[in-house]
Amino acid sequence: MNTESRLEKVLAAGHFAVTAECGPPKGSDVSVLERKAAHLLGRVDAVNVTDNQTAIVRMSSIAACSILKGMGIEPVVQMVTRDRNRIALQSDLFGAYALGLRNVLCLTGDHHSFGNQKAAIGVFDLDSIQLVRTVRDMRDHGTIIDGEAIQGAPRMFIGAAENPFADPIAWRVTRLAKKVAAGADFIQTQCVFNINRFEEFMLQARNAGLTDKVSILAGVTPLKSAGMARYMATKVAGMDIPEELLKRIAGVPKEKQAEEGIKIAVETIQRVREISGVAGIHLMAIEWEEKVPEILEVAGLAQRPQV
Repeated sequence: MNTESRLEKVLAAGHFAVTAECGPPKGSDVSVLERKAAHLLGRVDAVNVTDNQTAIVRMSSIAACSILKGMGIEPVVQMVTRDRNRIALQSDLFGAYALGLRNVLCLTGDHHSFGNQKAAIGVFDLDSIQLVRTVRDMRDHGTIIDGEAIQGAPRMFIGAAENPFADPIAWRVTRLAKKVAAGADFIQTQCVFNINRFEEFMLQARNAGLTDKVSILAGVTPLKSAGMARYMATKVAGMDIPEELLKRIAGVPKEKQAEEGIKIAVETIQRVREISGVAGIHLMAIEWEEKVPEILEVAGLAQRPQV
């Protein structure tokens, strides 16, 4: 597809890719973003910037990505359909590309009832699959929705998300196939804690021929404490944390739980690397970016490829 994405080049060369995530501040203080991002500079192949994650008002993903790019980090714009109609989505894609952003992750977005603006009106003019197709048509055909030609196609490397842990599991692979057919180049998954379930998902993806068509990055999140683990297991939709893992982190003293959480993350990385069809990891160290270098060092992923 010949985009200008470094992430695409890393994956195309067959390297095991590492992406991370950086949540922008709840305001305009650039220093908050810069402090987080400094821990990721030179450590990962690309950094996602969330788009008003959990429907909480934050600095825009496009603006924050532009700041990261200025720091020398390859950003991934996250774009949700919750807040924009098709006019605004396409306009923002033009703007993002004009600012030098070359990767986009297409999402539907968390419902506004989860956030701090409960009176907001959700838009949902498109869903995530339709947004993927829109970006692909812009890039590959030089057209917007309804076929009108554009001046300067945004040649974006297109990503989508997938949750291997929601029931029924066969439907997850069907949804993945739809995203691949729509034009997704890479997939970042929900946090992997249930390795056996993830292996089953990857087996079905391989059997469907999807791993030959799309790069799948396994989501990894280090747990800070037993309380965080229990909250994610019981309160976060689509999360699958086995009971034995919850008991493991709860079974160590509180002052050692963060260390245990990092051990679990490293073990997860090592196990998913052995699964055929996994092209990389997406390391989501939620408000814990300073631990990313340590995790990657222990996991043997500290050195990033030159492309």
